[in-house]
Amino acid sequence: MFTTTDLKKSILLITFLFSSYFASAQFNQSAFENRIRPDSSLTNEVHFNFYNLNYVRNYEYTNDFHDGYTLYGTQLQPQLVYYAHPNLAITAGAFIRKDFGRNGISDAKPLFNVKYHKRNLTLIFGSLEGNIQHKYIEPLYDFERILTTPIEYGTQLLVEREKFTLDAWIAWQKMIYKGDPAKEEIIGGLSTESFLIKNDDWKLSIPAQFLAFHQGGQIDVLKEIPITTMFNGATGIKLHKEINGNIKQVYTNNYIAVYKDFSPDKRRAYQGGFGLWLNAGVESKWGSLVASYWKGNNFISIKGMPLYESVSDNLYSPGLKQQSRNIVSLRYAYQKELIPHLYLDVRFEPHIDLDRTDKQLQFNHSFFLTYKQDFKLFKVKKEEK
Repeated sequence: MFTTTDLKKSILLITFLFSSYFASAQFNQSAFENRIRPDSSLTNEVHFNFYNLNYVRNYEYTNDFHDGYTLYGTQLQPQLVYYAHPNLAITAGAFIRKDFGRNGISDAKPLFNVKYHKRNLTLIFGSLEGNIQHKYIEPLYDFERILTTPIEYGTQLLVEREKFTLDAWIAWQKMIYKGDPAKEEIIGGLSTESFLIKNDDWKLSIPAQFLAFHQGGQIDVLKEIPITTMFNGATGIKLHKEINGNIKQVYTNNYIAVYKDFSPDKRRAYQGGFGLWLNAGVESKWGSLVASYWKGNNFISIKGMPLYESVSDNLYSPGLKQQSRNIVSLRYAYQKELIPHLYLDVRFEPHIDLDRTDKQLQFNHSFFLTYKQDFKLFKVKKEEK
């Protein structure tokens, strides 16, 4: 539990972050995004959209909450896009993942969606603009999922105004038929950002986000397994300062995160918890540097990075409980568009668990190379009536 001393430390740290010249929370992820929108100038055209993500992500971890392992491979997402109307685009393609060092294709899924877009609103049905494109903080949604489980199917509503953004979505993870020996699983969430100040020099905004997970169903044969309903949420404040020169931007993003178990039959180690996610850093021509602090208390995450949880899912210590978690990290990323459409992203992310007596420095490091481009194939000729 939080003590008076813990509270004083947190208040002092927040004060420091807001008064510090250096600030940041999460790295710029735009190079990983692949957003397709209807466009009136492209009506009746068929395009080929190509997305390729190559990755190495290595965890040099020896702790009880996050396993140490390496992800090394490549992803392809080729798609055909038909711009059927100024407000409508239809896409069809495939997701293919190959993990190096294993035989065959590691994962393959069809991609299909319908996108309606008008002014600041986009409605998507099918494969979503998901994973890190939801813009959740890492304790709620693990960045690694862009490599392991990037595809989500469901419905998504996006609102993108100058001073307000919204991403509301629902994804069906496991559908069941009558008599199946499995539970249905569904997840959904909301991510918003409201700007109080937004000009060329300053940006001050209030983000709010939540995730909800439900596992249940009425037509399965696993009646001995209880219904599960879990909730994660976060809100906070973000302050950005644009600077011209070698230092491009300084900013601070700080959140309070919550966890709640709404299951009728509560079987988890904790029924509720919360955490502070505080960040400070800088963006410059030499890369981005981010200092982060996580203070968790009885916190369990639905999709977040295991390192920040209070209950372990580690291979050799599953179920290990630790009410209070204190993680300090200093992360560096170098991001550059090498040539048009080809993006380099190199990261080094060490951390220290303050609750370990040895205070051992542990780290993960990553190398990403992303290529994405859209090619016009042909225009569909409409018959005159």
